[in-house]
Amino acid sequence: MKKATKASAATASPILTLRHIAEQLADAFEVPKRQANEMLTHVVEAITKSLKKGDKIRLSGLGILQVRKRAARMGRNPQTGEPVKIKASKKIAFRPAKDLKEAI
Repeated sequence: MKKATKASAATASPILTLRHIAEQLADAFEVPKRQANEMLTHVVEAITKSLKKGDKIRLSGLGILQVRKRAARMGRNPQTGEPVKIKASKKIAFRPAKDLKEAI
């Protein structure tokens, strides 16, 4: 059974993290990795602050990030079947750009 797990892990796609992106930026622009990592951290913080304010963020070639409000609604407990009230919430929505859709 372990062989099946290893095989599926080997075929899984790699995960691109902020650290990997910072390393690529550091190599491309010949800056220290630490500086590239700090710049990316500031970008993430700026995006977070803008989303908290309710701003829409448009990243050319990538897409649009925005906060959407979900209204309160009634749901159902799947185990018991009894109705449950789900409170209103906010979620982050991403709409990919046309260029990104076509590239994939």
